[in-house]
Amino acid sequence: MAMVDADWTIDRATGNIRYGGADHNGAATYATVIQFRRWLGEKADDASSGTSDDEYDITDPTAADRKTDNFVQLLGNYNITQAEAEHLFDGSIIQGTGGTEVFFDGIINFGNSDVQIQIIQDGAVLADDWWNEAGAGLNPDAAQGISHRFLLETKTAGADIDGRRLIGTTRTFGNTYGEFTINGTSRGNNVLALVDSADLNNGTIEGTVAGWTGITLTTEGFAPITIGGVVYDFYSEWNTNQPTRSINDFYERMKWTQRDGSTETLWGLNGELFRGITHEWDVDGGTGTFSAFELLTFTNGTAQLLAVDNVTTPTKMWVQLLTGTLPGDNDLITGVSTATALAEFTGGQSLARPISTPAVGVSTGTALIGAYGFGVEADDLTANDKVFDLTNTLRTPPNNVTFTVFGTENGEDRLLVTNDNAGDIDYAQFTLNGLLSGPTVTTVTVNGAIPGDTPTSGTIRVLRVSGIYSLHDYSVWSGSDFTITSHNFSTDNAINGANTFISYLDLLVGASDPSFTGVYGSDRTYFIRDRDGGGTPIKSFETTGIGGANGGSATVIRTSDE
Repeated sequence: MAMVDADWTIDRATGNIRYGGADHNGAATYATVIQFRRWLGEKADDASSGTSDDEYDITDPTAADRKTDNFVQLLGNYNITQAEAEHLFDGSIIQGTGGTEVFFDGIINFGNSDVQIQIIQDGAVLADDWWNEAGAGLNPDAAQGISHRFLLETKTAGADIDGRRLIGTTRTFGNTYGEFTINGTSRGNNVLALVDSADLNNGTIEGTVAGWTGITLTTEGFAPITIGGVVYDFYSEWNTNQPTRSINDFYERMKWTQRDGSTETLWGLNGELFRGITHEWDVDGGTGTFSAFELLTFTNGTAQLLAVDNVTTPTKMWVQLLTGTLPGDNDLITGVSTATALAEFTGGQSLARPISTPAVGVSTGTALIGAYGFGVEADDLTANDKVFDLTNTLRTPPNNVTFTVFGTENGEDRLLVTNDNAGDIDYAQFTLNGLLSGPTVTTVTVNGAIPGDTPTSGTIRVLRVSGIYSLHDYSVWSGSDFTITSHNFSTDNAINGANTFISYLDLLVGASDPSFTGVYGSDRTYFIRDRDGGGTPIKSFETTGIGGANGGSATVIRTSDE
């Protein structure tokens, strides 16, 4: 489009070239950089401008120099502001000299017409995304596959704004996420390549995902996690709230925390700014105590610490670079905590780490392919999920499977699930290895190894001398030992060799569809018994169910016994 003359003014005394038309809406006008230059040229050859809004004619100094069709330099005291730059596109404009020099550099995005872009500059997400119109980009060129064309200020008062570095992101909830980096703008047009499309695994309404509770970050920072009996290091440990929430629900919630307009905080950063680990640094010479995560400063820039292997004597840091460039070897790194360390890049390393968009990784709909260093509680993962630790090594979780009992009545039914023995409780699943006596017994040792599919915590029953199978909560098991809540066996011992069994579910039903989770090793048949002898009694119901590689279930049939 040509310049709309009525929307622009030139002030001879100040050199101010100003846009006075409508702001960003259907009535606003826009012009290319070369159209702006030609408009100035049309004014320059006027015999006289008088005192009109266009105080520029043949008697005035030249206002602009065309370097190329996409690069115009304003001369002398002629100038625009950010407000004017927002109504120009397809090139760069520079003005001033020395300590007054200002750059407005052109940005174009090759992407789908409705992609919505956010810009990270100088360690912050720019608050006003005026280059996005409702459902479209500003100044598109559909024939060239261009969705956006606009100018951004990259130098002010003679100083580059963060080295003229920009990061473009797309984080429209429900769509795929992406980012593209400009490592230092140049004159003319600088290219982004940001596209998005519907994310088939992110179809839940945003307001619904916003209301989900129970998904929590249990460890924010350096997080050793035991997977399959081996400890690996991550920079987070998330509780995905399974089985209430699926692994894909977790994926959607994580996308929600990073969406455009997020008010969530992750590792001390706004969720929209959070990108995950960008670099791994070797360090030494630590002083003081670092926080689990905090802002770091150094000669060349700033970074957010996301994890450190030791808060007092660190050897490795994992960070998100915010501004500037990497520290040099032996540079001092200082935290807000006032703790310090030295960059150790001679004989050591500063590794750029892969960025995932979103930071959680990718969902297949039924499994998570996790991002670098992004950790989840081992009990919330299955063998189909993939996670990568801080060495960027794939760690495959054991196959955690869930067995669920449907059809019970909350607050009414007493439910028992055990190992099956020909359609009955397997009372002799184990036998005790040693007498249980004394007032504070905390360990129950059985003969033989506890099977690997045993839930990490739960309940067992032990045959006492009185003939009663007493119920005991265990918090952990290992080898042949269950660690139970301290119990008094002084007056009713459990003799050596007494029957002992796991009660996988053993409770008055207090929530719909009780379930338990264990690591699949081989198929197991469970015995299920459900009873209600209260005000509306039912007949005792018994059945069996098989727990397999994909879990399993059984359904209670509640038949009245009145």
